[in-house]
Amino acid sequence: MAQNTKANIRRAVHGRIRKKVSGTTARPRLAVYRSLNHIYAQVIDDQQGQTLATASTTEKALAGSTGGNIEAAQRIGKAIAERAIAAGISSVVFDRGGYVYHGRVKALIDASREAGLNKNEAASNGAATEDNSNES
Repeated sequence: MAQNTKANIRRAVHGRIRKKVSGTTARPRLAVYRSLNHIYAQVIDDQQGQTLATASTTEKALAGSTGGNIEAAQRIGKAIAERAIAAGISSVVFDRGGYVYHGRVKALIDASREAGLNKNEAASNGAATEDNSNES
């Protein structure tokens, strides 16, 4: 019987996600990877097999006192959004990498939205939230 570790379970979940999510030239994939000490993000065009932009807490410019917290994830989210926009990318598909959409992963993705990625998506989500709060 196979031993299921957290890492093996995450890999299986990521495999199921990757069956459904792929980046195109028009809308590349924003992949997130986190370790205990660092967080990494990259914008990938799966059709051409190219990485278009990267950001991580291992870079000296983006490194803080630690790379394993929410503040670091927000720095990386802002940096990846700026680099993607500089590369001419305004819309991406989010790939949470098998991690739960919570904590550092959520902070990174929210920071990238605030910095300008997927502006239409962020605006529609905010409008829906406001409409629901007005109905109460």
